[in-house]
Amino acid sequence: MQKKRVAIIGFGRSGGDIHGAFFGSARNEWFDVVAVVDELEVRRNRAKEKFGCDVYADYHEILDRKDIDLVVNASYSHHHYPIALDLLKHGFNIVTEKPFSVHAEQCDDLIAAAKESGASLCVFQQSHFAPYYQEISRIINSGVLGRIAQVKIQFSGYSRRWDWQCSTAYGGGCLRNTGPHPMEQAINFFDDDTPPTVVAYMDKLNSWGDAEDFAKIILTAPGKPIVEVEISGCNAYAEDYYVVQGEYGTLKATLQSIDYKYLDPTTLPKHELIMESLQGEGGKPAYCGEKKEWNEVHMTMEGDAFGAAVMGYYSNVYDHLTNGTPLTIRPEKIRQVIAIMDEAHRQNPKFGD
Repeated sequence: MQKKRVAIIGFGRSGGDIHGAFFGSARNEWFDVVAVVDELEVRRNRAKEKFGCDVYADYHEILDRKDIDLVVNASYSHHHYPIALDLLKHGFNIVTEKPFSVHAEQCDDLIAAAKESGASLCVFQQSHFAPYYQEISRIINSGVLGRIAQVKIQFSGYSRRWDWQCSTAYGGGCLRNTGPHPMEQAINFFDDDTPPTVVAYMDKLNSWGDAEDFAKIILTAPGKPIVEVEISGCNAYAEDYYVVQGEYGTLKATLQSIDYKYLDPTTLPKHELIMESLQGEGGKPAYCGEKKEWNEVHMTMEGDAFGAAVMGYYSNVYDHLTNGTPLTIRPEKIRQVIAIMDEAHRQNPKFGD
């Protein structure tokens, strides 16, 4: 197997501790890091020690290199678009971190630039490959829960922040920072050609910038379940990441475990609508009641969004670059995520940019 040669732009929490951690692990069979770009000398030294690679202070210094198969763009959020556009115009295949861009029109520019240059444009939305999401999708698609009425996705906790992720000027805020993961999962409940209607509520409670740290996004479309996404920094009781309500049962899940209970519709008694008052023994008022035989399942997940999921993501990217395998995370699909975020900010202009 011939490994692909990779450059990483930005060697911080994402470039170093997620992408770099995977590339330097035994799980990585596909890529060699040959260059790292970071404005901070201490991070360049860290990268050189880890990979024995070339290091640069400015990404422009790699633009003339012909030996790089893939560039990971893990720069600041507001730099994702201009750096990705420059790389694509120079013919580089890229993985660009989330958010794909700050605005949907920028996504259009990147998609067009990739088509024009023939380069591959990949967006790092690795949570799609997380074991919990893959299993939730399998359960829902199996039909055991019946028709789905509502899906609640919650990526919340209690946190106080004062870094650049709190600044709208830097593309910060919980919606653009954490939101791409649950939003990518949320839009998979809708058809590509039928964008959902968006209702959004945003607030700021526990951060020191001008960006939101609370966002509730409600997505609806005819014939589809209501999908509610919540990202909050002020929920000290956040537990279940998923709650799915269906015709025959309910699912709840964290990142580590899944529980669901469901009824077998073939064993349920048939009923007819009764318009008269229901009466029990001795003519006492009665309620509808029947014995339910629940099937209950508990599952423990192995692997997480920063282990198994990153490996699954880069396996797909390698197959795409080597064999032309379609990307699981299509940029056109993630463009829908950014468009929803644009609409959420339009409805909450206090947190716009």
